[in-house]
Amino acid sequence: MDAAVLTTPAVLILLGPPGAGKGTQARMLEEKYGLVQLSTGDLLRAAVAAGTDAGKAAKAVMEAGGLVSDEIVINILRDRLGEADCAKGVILDGFPRTTVQAEALDVLLGETGQKINAAISLEVDDAAMVGRISGRFTCGGCGEGYHDSFKPLPDTGACSNCGSTEMKRRADDNAETVGSRLEAYHAQTAPLIAYYEGKGALQKIDAMGGIDEIAQGLATVVKGAMD
Repeated sequence: MDAAVLTTPAVLILLGPPGAGKGTQARMLEEKYGLVQLSTGDLLRAAVAAGTDAGKAAKAVMEAGGLVSDEIVINILRDRLGEADCAKGVILDGFPRTTVQAEALDVLLGETGQKINAAISLEVDDAAMVGRISGRFTCGGCGEGYHDSFKPLPDTGACSNCGSTEMKRRADDNAETVGSRLEAYHAQTAPLIAYYEGKGALQKIDAMGGIDEIAQGLATVVKGAMD
């Protein structure tokens, strides 16, 4: 199945904690099916840069140090969904975050007869995720990714790609911080899981496997959502 087969615009929501691979999988779905990933942050920045009415409203709020309201985000999303490149469908990343936002999104999509085809939850084992995230680091020279357990440096201690010995590890990639982030994610997302499960739109994917394995699971969900 390729992008040409998808004749009905798809609206997918991708849910998953830090390190679950949402970005990687979203890019693969974009390439395979012609879907467009829409993240809240990117939408806001683009709307502000374009100077749309909603973008101007968002800019005023942000410059005042406030939080952009759900109404403004919905208006920005409405504008974006109307653009030509979204004709085959979109993957929403970072929105909705609450059931109030989910309800507002349903109203927005209803304006054009659309609905959420699938809310996809990338399921992880918290303990394993702590080890996965806290063990990662990158080469300071070229950005090549490594991991204490899964992809250690060569015996030389130098990057296999560029030969640099300068390595970087994110300050928040430690076990305590990662554990806290996962707890916060689950607490925040639990109501959304229940919301979309109640609507029969929730799909769960095991995100503890390899990239290709996860991609296969997502492809099955996308195909099912478009039937």
